[in-house]
Amino acid sequence: MDLVLNQLPVVLRTVPYVGGRFPGSPAVARRVGLAAGANCQLFAYEVLRHFGLAAPALRSSDLWTDTRATLRVSSAQPLDLLLFNATDDAYGAHVGVWAGEERVLHLCAEVGRPAVWEMTEFAARERYRVLVGIKRVIARQQPSTLGNHV
Repeated sequence: MDLVLNQLPVVLRTVPYVGGRFPGSPAVARRVGLAAGANCQLFAYEVLRHFGLAAPALRSSDLWTDTRATLRVSSAQPLDLLLFNATDDAYGAHVGVWAGEERVLHLCAEVGRPAVWEMTEFAARERYRVLVGIKRVIARQQPSTLGNHV
């Protein structure tokens, strides 16, 4: 867990939750970076980019079906993506980053800033009670693009 959380730059620790800033949205196309905020997916993908992974800019249901840049896995490792929802449907699922030790780094409207929750905290909330599944990003960024997204 320390590897993930201790190496996050300030911008990734302080980004505000803005539901309208999701992958593919016009709001994201107009502004690069996270200064204007992000939703859970955009935030999670930027965290992975910080660590050199090329997370695809997909909405949660497309992320769940993706096989080009990600794999479904049954056991989480640091920097894997976890999808949570009220049901086992990936459509509209909340996306977080496994930080290790049963903890997930994520950005949600309830908190408004990045937070680390234990798995039990997700299970206790109706909207996040079901772990849809875990995705591992297998694509890596080219070294020249590292750090250009935050």
